[in-house]
Amino acid sequence: MTIAYEPIGVVHSPFKRLDEMPVQPISAASGAGVVEILPQFAEGLCDLDGFSHLVLLYHFHEAPRRSLTVTPFLDAKPHGVFATRAPSRPNPIGFSIIKLMAIENNALRVEQLDVLDGTPVLDIKPHVPAFDCRPDARIGWFEQSKGLFSGKLSDKRFI
Repeated sequence: MTIAYEPIGVVHSPFKRLDEMPVQPISAASGAGVVEILPQFAEGLCDLDGFSHLVLLYHFHEAPRRSLTVTPFLDAKPHGVFATRAPSRPNPIGFSIIKLMAIENNALRVEQLDVLDGTPVLDIKPHVPAFDCRPDARIGWFEQSKGLFSGKLSDKRFI
C-alpha cells in the first residue's frame, strides 16, 4: 500500500536551524510565525477564527534519519520511538498545538510555534479541550521530565 500526501501550506517561523528550536510549543522559547495555506485550500479556513488553538500536523522535512530507538530531547536514555515525540520516525509526521492570533486571507498568524521555517503543513484541526484533554492520562517516562522543557532547545541529535 502506498500513501501519499501533498502539503496544504508551509510554516514561516523564526527558527532557521534545527538546533535553535524549542522542543515543545509551550516552551518559553517558542515563537510567533505564520502558517501560509496554499490558495486552493483557503476556503477550508472558514470558521476557524472561532478557535483559540489549533492542532498543526506537518512533515519533519529535515529529519533524515529513521530509527526505532531514539534518545529524546528530554532524557538521556534511549526509548522506543513510539514512546517519544522525536522527529526521527518511520513516518516523519509532527504535530503541535499552537495559538491562533489572526487569520488574514490564507495566512494564519500564530504563537507558541516550535516548527522549523519552511516546514510543509499536512493538515490543521481545531484544538478542542473537551476532546483532547485527558486528566487521568499517565505520561510514562515523561513524568521525570516535568518542568524541564520550559526553555529547552533542540540540538543536533536528529540532524
